[in-house]
Amino acid sequence: MPKTAGIILVGNEILSGKIADANAAYLCRELRALGVDVRRISVIPDEIPLIAQEVTAFSRAHDVVFTSGGVGPTHDDVTIEGVAMAMGAKVVRHPMLVGLLERHFRDRLNESHLKMAEIPEGAELVGGETIRFPTVLVRNVYVLPGVPEIFRQKFEAIRERFRDQPIHLKNVFVAIGEGVLADYLNRLLADFPLLLLGSYPEFSNPEYKVKVTLESRDRGYLDGALTEFLRRLPADALVKVT
Repeated sequence: MPKTAGIILVGNEILSGKIADANAAYLCRELRALGVDVRRISVIPDEIPLIAQEVTAFSRAHDVVFTSGGVGPTHDDVTIEGVAMAMGAKVVRHPMLVGLLERHFRDRLNESHLKMAEIPEGAELVGGETIRFPTVLVRNVYVLPGVPEIFRQKFEAIRERFRDQPIHLKNVFVAIGEGVLADYLNRLLADFPLLLLGSYPEFSNPEYKVKVTLESRDRGYLDGALTEFLRRLPADALVKVT
């Protein structure tokens, strides 16, 4: 079975609309390319019991879980505490992280900075070979920051951990609307029931009316479905294939 993933976005700023999340979309694309099936995304406020509740449920339901946000030196950075509660663990300071912070901040180091050295007791630190500050891993839960640039750097350092059988994708752009296209899609699915088929109308693009996506972990199966789909389409319907 392919790996499954859940994503938990932590932050009042997302729920209030102050910040538009970019991390979930990025992570979905990256995990898809690695062959991991993202099953659920949750957005929750900075509340320790709620974080614990969500992490507990996601950890049981998915092979891997990623949290985004709520890690740092400020009062609302409570994700570590929430994850620790979910795992029934105490929050402790990791000596290696304390050392990293001491070297970085030197005589400017304060208690707020040291909050970034806190981890749930028993957690691992992973991905520190290529970036300065490693990622906290508790069982199957990876705790990542909310700042998109740092989020991406930290995920890049651990991404090969999640590689599975890839999902192959073909995009077909057509000049006929969904009302006409639906019959072609239904017949294609009848013949290729294991195909992952998507249909996305475009109302402002003069070149095409619908983007159709065909996906499968089996390259040969995908190629066969694509060939048959293109053969059946009306001659003037196809715009391009990518």
